[in-house]
Amino acid sequence: MRVENVDNPYKNQPNFNRRFKLTLNKLYVWKLIEYERVVMLDADNLFLRRADELFQCGQFCAVFINPCIFHTGLFVLQPSMEVFKDMLHQLEIGKENPDGADQGFISGYFPDLLDMPMFHPPLNGTTVNGSYRLPLGYQMDATYYYLRLRWNVPCGPNSVITFPGASWLKPWYWWSWPVLPLGIQWHEQRRQSLGYGTETPMALIQCIVYLGIIAVTRLARPNISKICYRRTEKNISVIQAGLKMLAIWSILAAYLLPCIIIPCTIHPLLGWGLYLLGSFALCSMAINAFMLPMLPVLTPCLGIFGVLLVMAFPLYPNGIIRCLSIFGYAFCAAPFLWVSLVKIMASLQASLERENFFPRLGESSPPSGFNKLY
Repeated sequence: MRVENVDNPYKNQPNFNRRFKLTLNKLYVWKLIEYERVVMLDADNLFLRRADELFQCGQFCAVFINPCIFHTGLFVLQPSMEVFKDMLHQLEIGKENPDGADQGFISGYFPDLLDMPMFHPPLNGTTVNGSYRLPLGYQMDATYYYLRLRWNVPCGPNSVITFPGASWLKPWYWWSWPVLPLGIQWHEQRRQSLGYGTETPMALIQCIVYLGIIAVTRLARPNISKICYRRTEKNISVIQAGLKMLAIWSILAAYLLPCIIIPCTIHPLLGWGLYLLGSFALCSMAINAFMLPMLPVLTPCLGIFGVLLVMAFPLYPNGIIRCLSIFGYAFCAAPFLWVSLVKIMASLQASLERENFFPRLGESSPPSGFNKLY
């Protein structure tokens, strides 16, 4: 159903999160009167098993993942034009809504759901009437998993995972795994259903470009020794300071640019592989241009690869041990990052201070391979 955006009357209230501006469009689901029951799902639901029994629930059913407030990431309803029109009327008269989103509005529209009985699907497949609370197994908050690294939800079948956390760590983003271990399950289901036909061409193009950069930098080995200057101490100091900044920003860009241009919904294994390849390719340009030592420049890349292995290790007994392992790795890796930075700055300073690094105007430049001897 194509719909017009519902004008959110709460968009100007204090502490309103702009990303929830259009979530009241969810109310249109009550207009689907050609259906007897509708299960409304947010995009961040991951099904572990069939949950067809939800269509047996009553006029409104939802899960309380908070002790007092039910979650609108999944709920069952009976479409009704009468309910839909009344909801729009409540919006017009300014019904109280603490968060300004669908969560607060629908929770306020069904305030008595906490007192309703728990839903147990009839074995004969019939549909029940009334409002019911759904067992927690239909909306298992992903944070429940990260503490024990396994599901332990005894209330109802463990059917649906929801990811209500930070929007930039939603499971469809490639960088969310292995930061959040459940992201790989999301992508496994996507691989089996939708696939990655949309992202694959762009990823392939980037891979070819990165391999080309690596080949060119290894064969051509360009450097900036052809820059000329007039012999004044002021000019030398300005040029050296500028080149130091250029070198540092080049290394930073080598680690940031691949992350920005990789298709954000690609499979995590492809995403991280493409990121590491891109970082290596762009770092090789900085290494050859400024004659920097390879290992210190690539130390962050090696550190990122290492932390990915630590986070993806599958045999942690619980989430606490996993977190301690990650912090321990970061603590041990920090000195290496600091030493690599010191070596980069020292090498850059030594290269800039060489007389033949910048031939003076009017003097012939040394052979192209001369600087490599240093």
